[in-house]
Amino acid sequence: MQPHHIINQATHKIPMTPNSLAFLVESAVAANSLLRGRAAHALTIKTLISPFPSFISNFLVHMYSKLDSLTSAYRLLSLTPPQNRNVVTWTSLISGAVQNGHFALALFHFSQMRRDSVHPNDFTFPCAFKASASLASVSGGKQLHGLALKVGEVRDVFVGCSVFDMYCKTGFREDALKMFDDMPHRNVATWNAYLSNAVLAGHQATALAGFIQFLREGYDPNSITFCAFLNACSDMLWIQPGRQLHSIVIKSGCENEIPVCNGLIDFYGKCKDITSSELIFSGMDDRNDVSWCSMVAAYVQNEKEEMACQVFLQARAVGIQPSDYLISIAANACAGLTGLELGRSVHGLAVKACVEENLFVGSAFVDMYGKCGSIEESEKAFRELPQKNLITWNAMIGGYAHQGLAKMALSLFSEMTVSVQKVAPNYVTLVCVLSACSRGGMVKVGMDIFNSMKRSFGIEPGVEHYACVVDMLGRAGLVEQAYDFIRKMSICPSISVWGALLGSCRVYGKPELGKVAAEKLFQLDPKDSGNHVLLSNMLAAAGRWEEADVVRKEMKDVGIKKGVGCSWITIKNEVHVFQAKDNKHKRNSQIQAMLDELRRKMKAAGYVADTKFALYDLEEEEKVSEVWFHSEKIALAFGLIVVPPGIPIRITKNLRICGDCHSAIKFISGILGREVIVRDNNRFHCFKDYKCSCNDYW
Repeated sequence: MQPHHIINQATHKIPMTPNSLAFLVESAVAANSLLRGRAAHALTIKTLISPFPSFISNFLVHMYSKLDSLTSAYRLLSLTPPQNRNVVTWTSLISGAVQNGHFALALFHFSQMRRDSVHPNDFTFPCAFKASASLASVSGGKQLHGLALKVGEVRDVFVGCSVFDMYCKTGFREDALKMFDDMPHRNVATWNAYLSNAVLAGHQATALAGFIQFLREGYDPNSITFCAFLNACSDMLWIQPGRQLHSIVIKSGCENEIPVCNGLIDFYGKCKDITSSELIFSGMDDRNDVSWCSMVAAYVQNEKEEMACQVFLQARAVGIQPSDYLISIAANACAGLTGLELGRSVHGLAVKACVEENLFVGSAFVDMYGKCGSIEESEKAFRELPQKNLITWNAMIGGYAHQGLAKMALSLFSEMTVSVQKVAPNYVTLVCVLSACSRGGMVKVGMDIFNSMKRSFGIEPGVEHYACVVDMLGRAGLVEQAYDFIRKMSICPSISVWGALLGSCRVYGKPELGKVAAEKLFQLDPKDSGNHVLLSNMLAAAGRWEEADVVRKEMKDVGIKKGVGCSWITIKNEVHVFQAKDNKHKRNSQIQAMLDELRRKMKAAGYVADTKFALYDLEEEEKVSEVWFHSEKIALAFGLIVVPPGIPIRITKNLRICGDCHSAIKFISGILGREVIVRDNNRFHCFKDYKCSCNDYW
């Protein structure tokens, strides 16, 4: 029904008194309908004799201001006789300007009000202070503060709170704290501002102390208080204070409020207690967009990307609109899962929702395509972004690094630092660049960049940079040099540093030095099964079976369980996971038949299995069978069955691909003329025509 029809119906039922006209104007505000508001204004002109009563003018100015028609509001105010222009009228205009983001205009109208000899009240000042804070205009804020002191309004609790908030948001923390201490009265809103601004400024400990004082003074927290303190706990990963707060939430009866539930989902997710996040989410009677986004983000933060994708699809099924945040989180989930097809669907959804050019969404797609092994689509997403920030550049350089495209990564790094934008690299950028040099075998270039980090970019090398250098030297076979580099480090070597050395010792057969690295790792992280397994495998590969058995026995004695190695492949948004010697898949008979066929073809073509990757002391024939049923080969057999010719087969493995599987897949790609892309826990391998993109340097 059209607004004028509604107005016409209303005029037949309601006598056209000033009060009924005011009701019609307010109904337009409630319906957020400017057209209905104009119809009510027209009816007012038709019914009442000018000038209107002052309260009618106030209602009309309020209506136009709220509905973001400030020109009409100001014109109406200008036509109102001076005796009818009071503080309520001006405050309506100023408030509407602030609520619709016209902060400079709000301060202009405040100045006009002062010229009109109208004194601001306790409603006008908070609006003006908010405008000053939003514009980061501390000089204007101080002038307003002086005026509030002069007219005696600063002692009002809401005015004082807005002064405090203004000083916080403009960076004048000392003035803010002085204002807070001098306030004669405080309410919950004042404390909420105190806690929220402390968290935003990175003073989480101050927020914690403030919340405790807030409780001691007998105040009752509301949902805003809870959310502010939960943000502090999330930022600092304070699991115990957050759980204590959760109990207070339950006691206060706020456990069903949507903003609080959203904050709890986010808090538990960041603190790695995903079970609690799930319980809160599943127990919510009502959910909003933020609820779904928080749950998807919690799964991504806890490396449960498959669950994140499922929740994202559920959100879409119940009608949640694709916001920029939801899209970017979903893209991150697809990146972690290497779900290229689902990622492409999410990208299409972003285009449909017109958010694909959002800086954070675009950067997420650059990262997603890079981590899914489609570097061409990553480049396309990167080049099509109208604006780029440091995250975007890092994502593209990181994509090249994952692919081992060191020259491309270095070229983009040069473009980034010397282009017109001259984006300054950060800590993460240098990690990506050094990682690219490591995977591309560019030792000299990588060492030059590492040695010039502080001088050229003002970035102090951190443990990740040192780990990249150790990995770079180790990959190049300079294992002893890598060990010397560790001993000369200016910071304490971390797990990643010793892990890089142990991996190099495994590849280049340096068991003695590998045992040194392993011992260091056992001291730093005694419960990590991966380090024990790597040492055991290294000793087994060197034929030192007794020592390998000792390492395995030690693992059992101290209760360390070996992490399960697996490979997976995604077909039509369904993930198929395989382990070594796996025979549980519903199409197992076809998979085994494909493996037998591949084995026959490869043997006829002269392929010989590399049995040193059989990590048990077996007969030679048994070793050949052992390496043939590794998880990546089973996943490849399944891929050959279900993926049509001409389409790349994409496999993901949670461990580093073994040498025999690497050689076998190269051979299979040539025999069958298929392109196979494998992402292991270290990099991408693109197999085609008997070759791998890593050039056997991995």
